[in-house]
Amino acid sequence: MTRRSDRPRFRTPAQALMLLCGLFAAPAWAEIYLCVDANGRRELTDVARRGCKGLDVPNSYPAPVKRAAPSGASAKALAPATPAPANFPRVDNYQQRQRDNDRRDILGEELRSEERKLGDVRKEFNNGEPERMGNERNYAKYQERVEQMRDSISRSEKNVDALKREMSTIK
Repeated sequence: MTRRSDRPRFRTPAQALMLLCGLFAAPAWAEIYLCVDANGRRELTDVARRGCKGLDVPNSYPAPVKRAAPSGASAKALAPATPAPANFPRVDNYQQRQRDNDRRDILGEELRSEERKLGDVRKEFNNGEPERMGNERNYAKYQERVEQMRDSISRSEKNVDALKREMSTIK
């Protein structure tokens, strides 16, 4: 019979490795609270709630203080203005309008192409009941193709929305 002190502390090397990783882990950047619920269960959390007690844990740092923006102030107004370097390339208004027009044309072409693709896939999809192909004797193959078509439709719809959003940002 082996004594308790003769048993190894870790059953696997992975357990020993986990302990070492825990010892050298980076310190937490938040306050830690101990909460006890009505049933007496204890929970450690980083969110202060009613009935929770802050713990003094060594090697921990207080959570960074978040400052609220004054009411009515925009994020741009709060951002510090950084002047452009003297050698920073500048573009005149005419050239910028030309670039914006080129960008609008390219995005418009991509949007038309994506809408065409979406229309073709929707037509082939036939409201969830596309025609079976000759090589789809197995129903699972048919279902797989239908699922791929659903994914393709979803992806195309997202692309169309993204292109429209992008076009709306052009001045």
